[in-house]
Amino acid sequence: MRVLIVEDQRDIAANLWDFLERRGYTVDHAADGETGLAHALSGGFDVIVLDLGLPRLDGLDLCRRLREAGRGVPVLMLTARDTLDDKLRGYAEGADDYMVKPFAMRELEARIRALRRRAQPSAGMPLAIGALSYDPKSMLATREGRTVALTRTQGAILLALMRDSPAVIPHAALMRAAWGDEEGDIASLHTHLYELRALLDRPFAQQMIQSVRGIGYRLSPS
Repeated sequence: MRVLIVEDQRDIAANLWDFLERRGYTVDHAADGETGLAHALSGGFDVIVLDLGLPRLDGLDLCRRLREAGRGVPVLMLTARDTLDDKLRGYAEGADDYMVKPFAMRELEARIRALRRRAQPSAGMPLAIGALSYDPKSMLATREGRTVALTRTQGAILLALMRDSPAVIPHAALMRAAWGDEEGDIASLHTHLYELRALLDRPFAQQMIQSVRGIGYRLSPS
């Protein structure tokens, strides 16, 4: 699981990073709101842990702009603001969960895992983006009436692209979706994307799977 921590207090950020890395998470960090928003918009994160009192861009504004951009990544607000009005405003701006400092690390992890479970489609639930749909259970993709069978790896990559569409998913995040942390390389990823495009894009007038040079790939609904 890939977690983005947006927190300007270095000791808290370092403790979160160390705890989550020891538990097997991949962690990125931003120390101010504008950098955090840029990271969040780049896609590829499973959960964002977001402080509110940030320099350059407040956490509430960050969350609102993230939702306005159409990003559905789960956000856990982590803050010292503890009144009911604070919590209600956090939820109104798009937070999925809200924890008040100080907090217990084990509870934080439990909430991160719960957010990720709620965000993940069930194994048998079809996904649809624009004219493209995919059924993970049957491993069949359909576009404009044309149905093709995908391999497990192709399906895993397509699911990652569909879940965060239209965000750009970094190469590393797509490799983790396809092969976990044990194998896979950038050349293999490009090969699988070439095959997916041949199946799902080439027969049609419009390209949905788009390469963003030097960064990753996105799935555009139109």
